[in-house]
Amino acid sequence: MTTKRLRSDITRHGLDRTPHRAFMRATGLDDADIAKPMVGIVSMRGDLSPCNMTHAPQVEAARMGVASAGGTPREFSTISVSDGIGMNHEGMKFSLVSRELIADSIEAVVHGHAHDGLVAFGGCDKTLPGAMMGLVRCNVPGVFVYGGSALPGRFEGRDITVLDAYEAVGAAQTGKMTEEKVMLLERACKPTIGACAGQFTANTMAMVAEALGLTVPNSAMVPGVYSERLDIARRAGQIVMHIIEEGGPLPRDLVTRKSLENACALVAATGGSTNAALHIPAIANEAGIVFTVDDVAEVFARTPLIGDLRPGGKYVAKDVYDIGGVSVLIRELIGSGHIDGTCPTVTGRTLAEEHGAAPEPDEKVVRRAARPILPDGGLAVLKGNLAPDGALLKVAGLSKRVHEGPARVFDGEDACARAVSERRYAEGDVLIIRYEGPAGGPGMREMLGVTALIYGQQMGEKVALLTDGRFSGATRGICVGHIAPEAAAGGPLALVRDGDRIRVDGDARTLELLVDEAELARRRAAWQPPPPNHRAGLLSKYARTVGQADLGAVTHAGGAVWPEPAGT
Repeated sequence: MTTKRLRSDITRHGLDRTPHRAFMRATGLDDADIAKPMVGIVSMRGDLSPCNMTHAPQVEAARMGVASAGGTPREFSTISVSDGIGMNHEGMKFSLVSRELIADSIEAVVHGHAHDGLVAFGGCDKTLPGAMMGLVRCNVPGVFVYGGSALPGRFEGRDITVLDAYEAVGAAQTGKMTEEKVMLLERACKPTIGACAGQFTANTMAMVAEALGLTVPNSAMVPGVYSERLDIARRAGQIVMHIIEEGGPLPRDLVTRKSLENACALVAATGGSTNAALHIPAIANEAGIVFTVDDVAEVFARTPLIGDLRPGGKYVAKDVYDIGGVSVLIRELIGSGHIDGTCPTVTGRTLAEEHGAAPEPDEKVVRRAARPILPDGGLAVLKGNLAPDGALLKVAGLSKRVHEGPARVFDGEDACARAVSERRYAEGDVLIIRYEGPAGGPGMREMLGVTALIYGQQMGEKVALLTDGRFSGATRGICVGHIAPEAAAGGPLALVRDGDRIRVDGDARTLELLVDEAELARRRAAWQPPPPNHRAGLLSKYARTVGQADLGAVTHAGGAVWPEPAGT
């Protein structure tokens, strides 16, 4: 047992801590347990989402890992908001907000109880960055653990994911698929618990955790229903205890500018979710590092796309696991110079040391960097007079990257969704959904419902969709999101009118409103901000504190410092 002073000592040493110890005894602890390092284990286990239903047995394994290494596990839970169930209605406004609530709740418990370490689980989209943000904010010995993805479903002889269910709705609306077949697909697309199987936001952010060194190496692509995950969780508990006892890297030792660039490279190389460009700067902010969408763009532009993963490609997480896991990608990108292998991990070993023995790419699921699918990554950051501070376009899987057409303007997602559902748009249009940004929505709603309808109606690359809101990692087509500054902040998107010509150029990485500056100046002078959508409650508080998308839509200054207990 450690003889060094612990954070948790402040809760148990001395006569005046008699009530504190009484509370601990009431939870079932004895003298030996109370004397050990206290390690928080936070998860989102419960019934709200299949993504987080993998957590329960893994939490128990993490408890065993902490206990076997001489610590006292202290389990607590935090919230999750399922994007899948929140989609297409006002509930989606709480999705991005939940990321902040998760980080805030972790901070409150870890500091409120003076925990010595933390094992933090994530499962569905916002829970992964939220848990990592909490780890980095608290900066105690900690390990992030992903709950794992679901297995793909099988339908008519092919692998499918929940994205197929979204797109089936549009296919049924156009008569391409019968409603009876849609019902069969609905029952087949997600056959197990776990996060969505494609390289959507959850799996993307699991890879980000690998690149940042915050997790057990090569664990990201292990399916959530595999027993191997229990060993991963147990090892996470042991690693935290090792860092407490012997010393080792803290989260802010791992989250550096180099490791953030590594994370961006892995996202680009796999055609990952555009949401990563929101979450990576937010994680950086917790470490006190200013890492903007411009920094993200620089890495995206120089990184080749080598993972043929859905939605832009063919394969899912299990396929990556079957060829050797995320280590295959990391080793290849280190070898090609796109990832810095000297960055450390929670084990104390470097990325190169942890992933250096991985298998070679199989040339199907993962290509060699020397012969990539695309030379410049699967994601592009666009700039121009319509997005002075940047916007995101997933180019992986697109057959064309340039679109020019007339604007169809909608103030809010719901109006656009109705128009798309009723097919009140035409080939060539540029659909605009505005006032859905971080503050304007508020909450920066995700638009998978609309984009999947468009794709299901076989119009995916025949129109473009632009928004200051977000897209799902499952979104595909000519969809440009995260436009900054947002319309509610007076960004140029607020000035667009029906019929204006707009040009999206993924090759040149530009987004232009083809209206002369004098006319835009007249419109700008006449513009008035809309009244807030929510005047009370959580969304009202969020709207008053949240920043713009190019900086991660964060709600505090970053780099929080907690005072060390007296006598350390």
